[in-house]
Amino acid sequence: QVQLVESGGGLVQAGGSLRLSCAASGRSVSRYAMGWFRRAPGKEREFVATLSSSGGRIYYADSVKGRFTISRDNGQNSVYLQMNSLKPEDTAVYFCAVPRLAFTTPQELYAYEYWGQGTQVTVSS
Repeated sequence: QVQLVESGGGLVQAGGSLRLSCAASGRSVSRYAMGWFRRAPGKEREFVATLSSSGGRIYYADSVKGRFTISRDNGQNSVYLQMNSLKPEDTAVYFCAVPRLAFTTPQELYAYEYWGQGTQVTVSS
């Protein structure tokens, strides 16, 4: 079992920045990709970014490319999401997740087995 805990959310003005963190416990996730997803009010959960176990493969949703950066520290069993140039439409609950299969880097929600409880990000205009 893997437990995931996100932190770093909050209220920020448009154009500002936030850095989200997600710490994994229970067992090492060094062989697994780690991803970020979000659920905006009234919308389905959607893919934001994911990073392979080695860090060699990174994928972003088109809506966040050039503004968000995903990174990880396998020694700390953690993944991060640096969010710059935030927009009101980035307002959502952000979740980190670990997929079911090691050494894959999926973008689909159904491929992820472990999820954190989420952290709220609110961007004011």
